[in-house]
Amino acid sequence: MLSLNNFVSFAPGVGNKNAKKLHSLGIQTIENLLYYFPFRYEDFSEQKKIIDIRPGETVTIRGKITEIKNPPTRGRRHITEVYIEDETASVKAVWFNFMMPLKFLNKGKYVQFSGKVSLFRGRELYFQHPNFELISKSVYQESAQKDQKLNSFTGSTSGLVPVYSENSKVNSYFLRKIIQTTLKKTASQEFIPKKFLQEQNLPEIQEALKNIHFPENSEKSALAKKRFAFEKMFLIQIQSLKIKQKCENNSALPIDFDKKITQHFVSSLPFKLTNAQKKTSWQIIKDLEKKIPMNRLLEGDVGSGKTIVAVMAILSALNKGFQVAILAPTEVLAFQHYLEITNFLKKYKFKIGLLTGSQSKIGERKTTKAKFSTKIKRGEVSLIIGTHSIIQEKIQFKNLALVIIDEQHRFGVKQRAFLQQNAMKIKTESGKNLPHLLTMTATPIPRTLSLALFGSLDLSIIDEYPKGKKEIITKIISPEKRACVYGFIENQVKKGEQVFIVCPLVEESSNFSTVKSAIEEHKNLQKNVFPSLKIGLLHGKMKPKEKEFVMNAFKNKKNDILVSTSVIEVGIDIPNATTIVIEGAERFGLAQLHQFRGRVGRSKKQSYCFLFTSESASESTFRLRTMEKTNNGFGIAEADLKLRGPGQFLGTLQSGSPDIIMESLSDIKLIQSARVYAQSLLKYDPNLKNFSLLKNRSASLTKQIHFE
Repeated sequence: MLSLNNFVSFAPGVGNKNAKKLHSLGIQTIENLLYYFPFRYEDFSEQKKIIDIRPGETVTIRGKITEIKNPPTRGRRHITEVYIEDETASVKAVWFNFMMPLKFLNKGKYVQFSGKVSLFRGRELYFQHPNFELISKSVYQESAQKDQKLNSFTGSTSGLVPVYSENSKVNSYFLRKIIQTTLKKTASQEFIPKKFLQEQNLPEIQEALKNIHFPENSEKSALAKKRFAFEKMFLIQIQSLKIKQKCENNSALPIDFDKKITQHFVSSLPFKLTNAQKKTSWQIIKDLEKKIPMNRLLEGDVGSGKTIVAVMAILSALNKGFQVAILAPTEVLAFQHYLEITNFLKKYKFKIGLLTGSQSKIGERKTTKAKFSTKIKRGEVSLIIGTHSIIQEKIQFKNLALVIIDEQHRFGVKQRAFLQQNAMKIKTESGKNLPHLLTMTATPIPRTLSLALFGSLDLSIIDEYPKGKKEIITKIISPEKRACVYGFIENQVKKGEQVFIVCPLVEESSNFSTVKSAIEEHKNLQKNVFPSLKIGLLHGKMKPKEKEFVMNAFKNKKNDILVSTSVIEVGIDIPNATTIVIEGAERFGLAQLHQFRGRVGRSKKQSYCFLFTSESASESTFRLRTMEKTNNGFGIAEADLKLRGPGQFLGTLQSGSPDIIMESLSDIKLIQSARVYAQSLLKYDPNLKNFSLLKNRSASLTKQIHFE
């Protein structure tokens, strides 16, 4: 019997040659193969006689192959035609540029076709690219007599047929074949305690694998999905809780709260804190007083005031003589934090430094990275703001007490886990204490996903906006109304205000001929639409210094309009920008559109967001109505979760799970149960000594998403 750890080349019918093809899909082991789940199913449960089939319906038929043809064609196009007949009539199947049927189908063999029936030139019925399976003569004769369906696990394509993500080397038919045989040859390796599965009415692993690949019906398929969603969450919670335990077993430098200096700072602000800001600040301050490291996520919508909450935590640490490090995902955002926080703390004599891949400075003076590093090690720089260069440069701190990771969702699961774990390992002179850790995000994440993905973090939410903040007026604009918006933009610029225009691509692509690119749109707008206005261009392929130059020019009002890609999604603060246009809005998720919209509305002026859609997007714009109806980020995030599913909401690089499993993550009770079971198990057996299979699977997950 096979083990999940075996290389995929050991699977029946694979071998080294086919293993290399499977590697192109990321399938290296038997576990990878069996966990390569279908993204949908085709329903071929209806079986008919050939004489009864009709155009447009999806059916399954069985018959004997009477003829195979390869008619001549022009150019390199290849056609395969296979004719089959049953006791009622005959029909043909056609494949274009697909040679695989010829490897398996021969005249005189019995076969089963499943697919959609088409009509050729209004008179001849045929199947185009149907799924097919060879069957025995006895099976055909038995089904002809009784019209009974075969169990899908025996290899028949009747019923629900799995459809997998394919590439030029591997197709669904090949995957179905090898997964079927591999399942039968793989030993059951259940690693979740059976008691947990029984209490949740979930199938064991072998049954679940069978029913997620070859379900007899949709109910069994749904139950299998639920089992693997529970499994994923259970493993994530095991790892999250182990991280939390490890954190709590370490010591941190306690930062005593200084009521007097905090009150003085708050009273000097040109605005009043909201109740949500006060609440979250207090949660963080109380955590900082503890002798165990804080590990907290601060979640707040665009414009809700997270920065000032972070500054209050920074002030507490710096006031006691400790060092603080802030990590941002981009140089643009790091530089903005540097300017903003320096301004908030200008009354104090703290030394503040900026460290990115392209520059390093202390106060207003530039310095070499070697000198910068020396000053940090000596404790001569109190607050260090930068990108992950802070970690990569292996800088040693004297008494680092607090690390803040901003816009953590932009790093993705793997980068985020790397940053969090390595931030906790940043060297201090004593080496005995870990820094407190605060991560922040401006992307409102539904509580369900927060619990699922950030189980090792305590959660603080700013769910209130400062008083007097105007809602951004948002409108969906069809192609024929584009000129009206351009006229509106000209009027806004005449009033001295600025405009963002966001494009989905950097450059034109042959694959997306109808999608606006930033470079081409910049040329078009400057030449044909706004020839008298100054238009800047910003995209991710620019060098850091170029990006900084463009942003500073826009911030200093040297440009009226900034054409950009999604690089402006997070953190950029231009109070004078009051209008944003988003090209190809239907291509973005609601949560991302909300982030774009947050680039305006940062002053007391009324701001506007125009969602431009393409001509082919009429059917998909209904979901954009949510953007017109509300400015509430948490409501938009919930809507995005329901419309696109957690896998799409997070993005494939961040989720690491196929949508077929992620669908079940909307079940908050399932996630809560997974966490409760993980807690009870670790309480009973902290090192999983009695659960070797679970320990191994947990270690496997650790490698996948870099928990450590």
